[in-house]
This record gives sequence, C-alpha cells and structure tokens, in this order.
Amino acid sequence: MTDLVTLAELGGPLAAIGGAAYARHAHPAAYWSTVGLPLSVARLLASYSSTMDACGLTVESSRWRALAVRATTLREIRPVPPRRGVIRPNSTGLRVRLRLAPGQEPADVAASAERLRHAWGVHAVYVRDVKPGVVELRLVGYYVLRKVRMPRRVDSGLLRVPVALREDATAFVRDYRAVPHELVLGATLSGKSMYLRHLVAGLAAQPVALVGIDCKRGVELAPFAPRLSALATDPDEAAELLPVLVKEMEDRYDLIKARQGIAPGTPDEEITSDVWGLPDSERPVPVVLFVDEVAELFLVATRKDEERRDEMVTQLIRLAQLGRAAGIYLEVCGQRFGAELGKGATMLRAQLTGRVCHRVNDEASAKMALGDIAPEAVDAACSIAPELPGIAVVGDTSGGWSRIRTPYLSLADAAATCRESAHLAPDVPALTPFRPYAPPVPAEASGTATVSRPVTE
Repeated sequence: MTDLVTLAELGGPLAAIGGAAYARHAHPAAYWSTVGLPLSVARLLASYSSTMDACGLTVESSRWRALAVRATTLREIRPVPPRRGVIRPNSTGLRVRLRLAPGQEPADVAASAERLRHAWGVHAVYVRDVKPGVVELRLVGYYVLRKVRMPRRVDSGLLRVPVALREDATAFVRDYRAVPHELVLGATLSGKSMYLRHLVAGLAAQPVALVGIDCKRGVELAPFAPRLSALATDPDEAAELLPVLVKEMEDRYDLIKARQGIAPGTPDEEITSDVWGLPDSERPVPVVLFVDEVAELFLVATRKDEERRDEMVTQLIRLAQLGRAAGIYLEVCGQRFGAELGKGATMLRAQLTGRVCHRVNDEASAKMALGDIAPEAVDAACSIAPELPGIAVVGDTSGGWSRIRTPYLSLADAAATCRESAHLAPDVPALTPFRPYAPPVPAEASGTATVSRPVTE
C-alpha cells in the first residue's frame, strides 16, 4: 500500500517533467514562454557577476570604490563586471544591454558568447554594438529556424521586403536601396524558389515594375503574370528584352541629365546622382529584374548562340554596373554560378553585392557565392542539411553574414497575391510588348487568401 502511495505521489511530478520535455521538443516557443524564460532570467540574475568574472569580462575596482568598500564593510574587493541594464524578455528570448568598462571592446564580449550561452541555458547569444561603450546581448531561447515565425513588427517600406528570419530571431529585410543587386544560389529543393516567391509577393503591393526572365518556359515566374510588367520565357525572348531594359536605363540617365543641367554628351559613368533625386512627379518607377536559372543564358550550342550569349551577358553587366542610379535592380538566381559558365560570369558576379547561398551540391558553388565574403560563411553554407529546406547563408561584400530561413509560402498563395495587386502594375511603355498574358481568374479562386506557414509544416 505504501508503494502505491509513493507512486501516486511521484506520478504528478513525473508527468509534469514529461510534459515539459515534450513541449520543449514539439512546441519550443510555448516552452520558452512558460518554463525557459523564467529559468534563464533566474540564472542570469543569480550568476551574472561570477559568469562575467569567469569569462574574463571584469575589471579591477577603481581606487575610490576600493576605499569605500574598505571603509564601510569588511568584504573582499572583487573585480567589477560590466554594468547591466534592464532585462527585456520577448517571445523568442531576451535582450539586455551592457555598459563596458574602460579598456573593454565589443569583441571581448563576442568572444565569450558561447560561454554565456552555456552559463545561462539558452540556445545562442549574439552581441550587437549599440554605441561606443554599450553593447546589447540578444539571448535566443530556442532554435528559431526550425519552425519559422516572422516577427509581428517589421520595418518595411518602398523596395524593402521582409523575406526571411535570421537565426538571432530578427527579420531579414531585402532592401534594394541599400543592396541594389543580389545573387541567389541553391540546388534543387533547397528553398531558392520560396525565397523568390516572397520577394515577388512582397513587391507586388508596391509601385514597382516587376520584370522576369525565366528560361524554364516560365514555370517559376509565369504564375505571377498578372503583376509582371514583362516576362521572357526562353533565351530568344531574353535577347529581345534585355536591350529594351538597357535603352530604358539610358533614357532615365538622359532624364537625370536634363533635370540637373548636365551636358548631353557626358558619359553615364560620370553621373553620380540617381533617379531618387528627381521630383516625385518626374521620377520613373523602380524596376526589379528577376533572372531565374541564369546559367541558361550562358549555355550555347552553336557559334550564333555564342554571339547572342555575349550580347546578353554584356547587357546584364551594364545593368548591374549602371542600373542602380536609374532605379533598375537585379535579382539573379541559379543552381550554380561559376567561371566555367563562360566569359563575363565572374565580372557579373562582382557587381552583385548581396549574396544568398542555399544548400548547394559542391563547395565550389559556395565559394563563388561567399568566398569573397568570409571563409566561415562558405563552411556554413556547405553544412546546410537537406532536410531543412529554406535555410541559407546571406551576406554582402562588407563581410557580414548570417543564417536565415524563409517561411513557407505556397505558389497558389503567391499567385493570388499577384492577381489581387494586378491593378498596381505601373505602365512602362517600353515594356508593353513583353507584358505576359494573364488568363481570367475563376470565380471560386478569386477569394483565395495568402497564408504563411512554416516551411517545415
């Protein structure tokens, strides 16, 4: 009888422990909010000074502080840790600011991030420089890239699209004004198309002309035809579309010259202004060019195809070099992008500031995308698991990089968004001949709503 009573008494705690373990694996966000956050805050408050001392982030007390301690107490004079600010919890972790002691720098705290993670029982610790002498610790409670939930508040605007979630639980925003051109690489089923869908769906509601080159007969971009201002579905059509875009770019430079009183014969390369300096009434609409499977533009079979290839590559390079000031931006996607594609490949890559590398089939592709950014970024891209589609390593030529993951967005939902915003497609007369045909929408499909779900569901 005593044994039965003991088992009954233990049943409640065991069930609670089992339920917590299940919630931590199946519902990490709920577990963090109910169990993980209080425990981590308690660890941080209880062990802050000792942890900072163990990490070498403390300094000797000032002379006046030491004299005051000796005069008022008999305590031992201990090294002083960085002054801690208010702890700000959130749904994915918590944030706290530290005021560094004289002689310390943010790199000292960043070097101890792994130790702080273990000491306070969180998934990861990231350090951000706020201002001189102040850093912010962002503690992430669980692996947020397993089930992506975008933040509720994201700073968006014209040519700014929140497209993915970073591993530090902040939103990755594709800002075309800051990073005008981008290279997106990824093998089959790596999540590259999902990334492209989010970009198109995010730009569909903005006053932006969307232009597509999809040499896979349009299977990726044709569903977005109601919102596209132009679409080329094979290399022949691309060879006709690219010169029109180059001519549009040149016309916009002439507009800038006329507005600013620059001599008509001035070379385009010497113009330092752009269309954003024009009045709103005179400014042409921005143009975003999506190139899917860029390798198809480089492949040739005959000498005639080689001449056409050289012309298209030259026009792409001109758009990448000069298009930003004219309000023309490039999003170049492919499974592989290397020097073996032919003449002009590396020159085009050099003009693409942003880099997004999903899972690739070989290390050489990762090096082409990220090798000039950081060697550790290449290693991170090569370690992406096939069972986690949508994860990518993103960076730019400034040297910074991070892991991201795009949330799930079905092709039907993205196409519905483009149909609903078809009336927002701006009128660009030069692109009218290339406007794709959009079939009428069935009555039962007109009410489709856009619903974002995690890529793992």
